[in-house]
Amino acid sequence: MRAFVCAGASLAALSSLAGASALAQTDEIVVTAQFREQNLQDAPLAITAITGDMLERRSQTELSQIARQAPNVTLAGQNQEYGSAMIAYIRGIGQNDPNFAVEPGVGIYIDDVYLPTLTGSLLDLMDVDRVEVLRGPQGTLAGRNSIGGAIKLYSEKPQGDNSGSFQVTYGSYDRIDIRGIYDVPITENLAMRVSGVSKNETGYIKRLDYALTHPGTNVPTQATGEDPVLGRDGGVAIAGGKIALRWQPTDNVDINLSGDYTRERNDAGVSTLLYANAEGLLNDDPSRPWLRGTDGMAIPYNCMFVASGPNSCDTLTGYDGRYVSYATFNNLYPGDPQFPYNPLTLDPHRDMDNYGAALTMDIGLNDNLSMFSVTSYRKYKTDWSYDVDGSPLAPNLLNQTQTNEQWSQEIRLNGQLFDDFVDFTIGGFYFDTDSFYTGRINIAYAELDFIHGPDPTPSTNKAVFGNVTFNLSDALHLTGGVRNSWDKKEYLYRRRNPDLSPVEGPCNFFLGAPLAGPTDIGNQPNCLLFGVDGTTATFKNSQLDWRVALDYRFNEELLVYGQIATGYRAGGFNARPFFPSQATPHVPETITSYELGLKSDLFDNRLRLNLAGFYFPYDDIVLNSTVCLDLPVGQQTPCLRPSNVGSAKVKGFEAEAAFYPVEGFSFDASLSYLDFQYKEIDPTAGTGVDLGDITPYTPEWQYSIGAQYDIQNVWGGELSFRFDGSYQSQIFTEAGNVPGTLVPNDFDPTAMDIPEELLGYGLPGGGGPIDVLVADNLIEGYFLGNARIMWNSADDNWGIAFEIQNMFDKYYLTTKVNDAAAVGSVYGSPGKPRTFAVTLRRNF
Repeated sequence: MRAFVCAGASLAALSSLAGASALAQTDEIVVTAQFREQNLQDAPLAITAITGDMLERRSQTELSQIARQAPNVTLAGQNQEYGSAMIAYIRGIGQNDPNFAVEPGVGIYIDDVYLPTLTGSLLDLMDVDRVEVLRGPQGTLAGRNSIGGAIKLYSEKPQGDNSGSFQVTYGSYDRIDIRGIYDVPITENLAMRVSGVSKNETGYIKRLDYALTHPGTNVPTQATGEDPVLGRDGGVAIAGGKIALRWQPTDNVDINLSGDYTRERNDAGVSTLLYANAEGLLNDDPSRPWLRGTDGMAIPYNCMFVASGPNSCDTLTGYDGRYVSYATFNNLYPGDPQFPYNPLTLDPHRDMDNYGAALTMDIGLNDNLSMFSVTSYRKYKTDWSYDVDGSPLAPNLLNQTQTNEQWSQEIRLNGQLFDDFVDFTIGGFYFDTDSFYTGRINIAYAELDFIHGPDPTPSTNKAVFGNVTFNLSDALHLTGGVRNSWDKKEYLYRRRNPDLSPVEGPCNFFLGAPLAGPTDIGNQPNCLLFGVDGTTATFKNSQLDWRVALDYRFNEELLVYGQIATGYRAGGFNARPFFPSQATPHVPETITSYELGLKSDLFDNRLRLNLAGFYFPYDDIVLNSTVCLDLPVGQQTPCLRPSNVGSAKVKGFEAEAAFYPVEGFSFDASLSYLDFQYKEIDPTAGTGVDLGDITPYTPEWQYSIGAQYDIQNVWGGELSFRFDGSYQSQIFTEAGNVPGTLVPNDFDPTAMDIPEELLGYGLPGGGGPIDVLVADNLIEGYFLGNARIMWNSADDNWGIAFEIQNMFDKYYLTTKVNDAAAVGSVYGSPGKPRTFAVTLRRNF
């Protein structure tokens, strides 16, 4: 039967070695990145892919981990604030806010099914055939929201060969992973594949009771006994399964039906406090402290709650402060007429139920025409809490719920014309999703405590597309593609008090009452949000994307290509308006990318070297405005509104290599550079972004190295040693880059001589023994190394592996949030320290 292989493979895949000894030559990889089968080295695209075998050899079990080997790609799990979501950037374009009102910049696909949100995209790599990363805009080949690129996962298909595997992993933090697969024939042409996974691991961040770990403190205890450990953050309890059916009634018909379900009941996400500096009073009123001490006085929010780092004055002993939090998920404020819905206690958790079904049909209609169709349904519900202040105080305590239900249909016709002079694809795509966001928003720093939502966000996307390749000669090919997309999104804002009563207003302060601001006692609860409830917003847009590529093969060793491609990120809304006038839409971001590339197989196919260089203007960039100057006075602040206010130019290069110098030894590497420069930013937008800033989560330099050595005939099998290392240079985690702002511990926001860099800081300082603290959103560059020793029996029926992750025990952060101006805090997500694990596998 004709093989129908889905898009992409790369140099990383070439080093997978197919579970055997290292190859002396590179392999030919068949891809269909342009909707037709062709050798990877003939495809005029920048593609990185990792096979399932290489995922195992690199000890990678989550999607975010593959970024370590993919040039100009950043993937990371979200901080505690955003639950089970992923941060995704490719070539400087992405998104880290999973709210349905805004769109991601990197398209995520599972078996050609589009996932529209960052929530639910932090996927376990269960029974995966390969993961592919397409870098650069995929507006024609993939569609909307692939402006930076696309990441595609492809599952193993049933073979009906009575094969299977079972493996168990035990490791640090009581990690126990269990994975099983069974592939069985049902009839002569119908096969079934069943796979399952269970993952359990204790969290590596300890939440400690401050009073019990600091005897004699004025801070009240919130423990229920003598154990100072209130809980842990970062732990997981995940179970998932998938059933896939494959029917092949004839040689030219391949029909696959699959269903999957994943259940997560995790601890709260990872978060540790890095900076604290606030007086800790509601509306600057000494009689309204965030937390009252055992002596009745206000507890300040300062360096004593920062367990480690330059902003720490903590006296904690007996624990590694780098992995400690004093968060309690409690707000003990007793309540008052303006802030009445307290105390509040939340359960620390990060839960998700994610399931779906997909039907794909690959049918050869004749020798020159085939049809591909994928129909899918997916739904998830996720619920999580966060207490990112990292202290017994509770200025920022939330519980959030997101649900998403989607249908999609894609159909393609692939064919050849004029004796294979023309290869073409035409098709259509339809996508419909209903999404809801609900949150209990208890933010003492802003004196607000309300129910956000449920905010429904229905949206649709329709597209028609075509792609054609002219085979001008055996060596020269011209490819063109076009896609027209139609997007529509609606948003309904719901804002109510926690008892579900309507928010009353306007605030008495605005009506002339002699009060100290709109959050002083004497105002109605949450009156700043009056008028938002029931507000609606609608966005509609039509977008045309196109691509032109030319490639020429000089000989069997060398191909060069050039392409121009466009892409867009769909428009959206302001999800967090303080006034109805701030509930405004923003239009799509767009780019036109110019790329030149080289693909080579040298020295009798012992060295593969692929290079790509690119440049693109990036227009209508969406940045958050903190002052809405286009609105009437009185509605300009507070403001946190995404708006199209910027443009940039981006350039860079990428290199990937695979080298097989001798039998049994392989080496792979990648290197990337990216230069992001803003060209224009609306100076009246109040974004906090300067022309010298760079986009978030985008290192200037990245590289990776991997080496593997296989020794045959060891204990009746093969013994392998592997090392993988990766480096990224420094990154900023927010659009407004803050390398380090010096903030006095006695800062007074009402002073007349406030330095320019402290304008916008709204809370008085919290005191403490450190006179000047440093607030930033910078993550310094770091190198991570992993090692694995593997033994596989000669018949591949048994295998055992020992792995070390973060073998040099590097302390590093994956995310950081600078809330110093609004909340008085900076918090981050430390990566895991050094861990060990052993895996036993049995194939049958």
